[in-house]
Amino acid sequence: MEDEGKSNGAKLPIPGKRNILITSALPYVNNVPHLGNIIGCVLSADVYARYCRLRGYNAIYICGTDEYGTATETKALEENCTPKEICDKYHAIHKQVYDWFDISFDKFGRTSTPEQTVVCQEIFKKLWDNNWLSENTMQQLYCDTCKKFLADRLVEGSCPFEGCNYDSARGDQCEKCGKLLNPTELKDPKCKVCQNTPRIRDTDHLFIELPLLKDKLEEYIKETSVTGSWSQNAIQTTNAWLRDGLRHRCITRDLKWGVPVPHDKYKDKVFYVWFDAPIGYVSITSCYTSEWEKWWKNPENVELYQFMGKDNVPFHTVMFPSTQLGTGENWTLMKTISVTEYLNYEDGKFSKSKGVGVFGNDVKDTNIPVEVWRYYLLTNRPEVSDTSFSWKDLQAKLNGELLSNLGNFVNRVLSFIAKPENGGYGSVIPDAPGAESHLQTQSLAEKLGVLVKEYVEAMEKVKLKQGLKTAMMISGEGNFYLQDTKFWKLYKEDKPSCAVVIRTAAGLVHLLAQLLEPFMPSFSREVFKQLNLPPQFSLSDENGEVLQASRPWEILPPNHKIGTPQPLFKELIDEEVEQYREKFAGSQADRRARDEAATLADQLKKTKLSEAKKQKASSSKGAGSSKSQPAADREITMARLDIRVGKILKAEKHPKADALYVEEIDVGEDKPRTVVSGLVNYIPLEEMQNRMVCVLCNLKPAKMREVVSQAMVLAASSSDGRKVELVEPPESAKIGERVTFPGFEGEPDDVLVPKKKVWETLLVDLRTNENLVACYKDVPFTTSEGVCKVSSISNGTIR
Repeated sequence: MEDEGKSNGAKLPIPGKRNILITSALPYVNNVPHLGNIIGCVLSADVYARYCRLRGYNAIYICGTDEYGTATETKALEENCTPKEICDKYHAIHKQVYDWFDISFDKFGRTSTPEQTVVCQEIFKKLWDNNWLSENTMQQLYCDTCKKFLADRLVEGSCPFEGCNYDSARGDQCEKCGKLLNPTELKDPKCKVCQNTPRIRDTDHLFIELPLLKDKLEEYIKETSVTGSWSQNAIQTTNAWLRDGLRHRCITRDLKWGVPVPHDKYKDKVFYVWFDAPIGYVSITSCYTSEWEKWWKNPENVELYQFMGKDNVPFHTVMFPSTQLGTGENWTLMKTISVTEYLNYEDGKFSKSKGVGVFGNDVKDTNIPVEVWRYYLLTNRPEVSDTSFSWKDLQAKLNGELLSNLGNFVNRVLSFIAKPENGGYGSVIPDAPGAESHLQTQSLAEKLGVLVKEYVEAMEKVKLKQGLKTAMMISGEGNFYLQDTKFWKLYKEDKPSCAVVIRTAAGLVHLLAQLLEPFMPSFSREVFKQLNLPPQFSLSDENGEVLQASRPWEILPPNHKIGTPQPLFKELIDEEVEQYREKFAGSQADRRARDEAATLADQLKKTKLSEAKKQKASSSKGAGSSKSQPAADREITMARLDIRVGKILKAEKHPKADALYVEEIDVGEDKPRTVVSGLVNYIPLEEMQNRMVCVLCNLKPAKMREVVSQAMVLAASSSDGRKVELVEPPESAKIGERVTFPGFEGEPDDVLVPKKKVWETLLVDLRTNENLVACYKDVPFTTSEGVCKVSSISNGTIR
């Protein structure tokens, strides 16, 4: 007979218990998650799930990768494989990242499953039968070059909303202002595949009639946002949607990779990813247990808690509840939503598309333990406003809070207990009669009772950052208690009082490990190991463990033998911080290029040593005069580049590519060179006329959309990739003059062959400095009239 609340090992709701269903926004499968993604959904939900288990609630945590839609098709095109292969590859990467981060899913699944198709199509049929869907002809962008309708994410253009005008808005949503869009609303739209301008064509689609569901939805939101203590940012976003007026929303797309629409007229279409993605929570639960309806169609006994970043809010407070309500079935609707703002990286933004920031697969390479990463992200959780990740702040939190406060307290207590008798307690917890009458211990106990109550109140309201702060305050009280009692003196002068202090402090170590388990499970496991206890964490009311915090001397029994104390945290020094800042500077592409450059430099060094030996052997045999060294064997330095001062005589749009300019540039030769540059989206045409520029003249000519480009104009881009500026020599510099780099002397190659071995090796160290000077490492681009600069981009990459 199955246990109550179990189905083939899966947990089911238990009558009379608190049953909590926890989800976090399904991370999209086309890239590696960065730290902003991790704190925004999976890590925050994990903390709450662990807290629920700690308290003895019957909770499950469901998540998985969101795998259908345009972004997957686009990534498959980029990597020259099928969408399924992309999903398989990145699902595995996501799983590895979350495993490393100690994320305790009950089920981590995916949306490209037969179960997703079944659940999604069933919900669609109910909506169709209940007349909540309509058919409409809509205008959609069609690319004549690619010969297909363009899905939202295959279109980019300028945001149409006044005051925004972001020039890289996607067809479904503007990243800058957060507003949802239709592709036809974009100004100056471009096909992401071929960069051509698409045209508008009619196509039939299905829509969910949100205006007809408005009354049901508003009633739900009005009641649940209060009873479920929705976070303020979720309430504001939802109210803005309602205030602006609900519109019917398209739920189908002209794609192949997705859940097929079960309707003869629309059998060549699939469901829009934002219709089917939230349904993924349900289908992944159905993969966890065949009795999934006991979780998802049981609102009387199940509370649904959902975690996400702010850009996902409308889909969970408006779209998904409307879908559920429209079926007419007794769905478990979301009770509480916890929403984070954005975590920024140093001075810019994390970006999956641009590869900027620290990514989930990077953290393993830092030698910084997982508990430190979890602590830092959670203490920095952007609950009310955006916060920033910085290496200096990580160092300060690790050294000042984890090491000096928490680690110091635990290690002081356990190390003293572990000392041999006559100096400590021989690793045995002493008995502590008379603790009730010890004034300092009673004062501590009163504070602990209040703080643990505050911890529980904060965590119940999903105020995770406050819960963590309160737990760390308890550690601070422990340190103060040790200093105030001067236990080292008591050991010599008042052994009974010392025993009270040490048994109380040991109980506090145990309590801290319990309270911090949701935040740093690996830390808590290690503390329990050092206490010589099995890793079983509980802080339930049923067992009286919350009340026990007010009597910490009773938490651990006398004569219990502890394990071997070890330091719990290691200091992060300035040199390591600088190494990490350099290692993770720029984008992932920059880092790969730096790694390739380092490998090439190492290979080159070995080659030069080998060549030197050969030349030495050759000269000892009386060989004749040596020939000049072939270009391919020369050392890779800036001397091999032919960068010249140039002047743009004329610039115009490329006749066959809207993102490209064609320039005629005077570089001091008999006739101007033709150069093609991808600067249309960054620099207006009028600003390209009669400009002084730096031109790389010895690249191999390349045909770009039927125009041969005979050189490259150098430009700097900002860390977020949104701003690009030309590298400009002084106005008085002589046209055709070679740009030099002091310390790197020699004649340039006639042609850089192969390009990758020279140009791309040097490219990774081309940047602008704080003074806006273009540099190779710290060496400025130099002319006889002075250095070359940019207008406003400091610490930008040059290419």
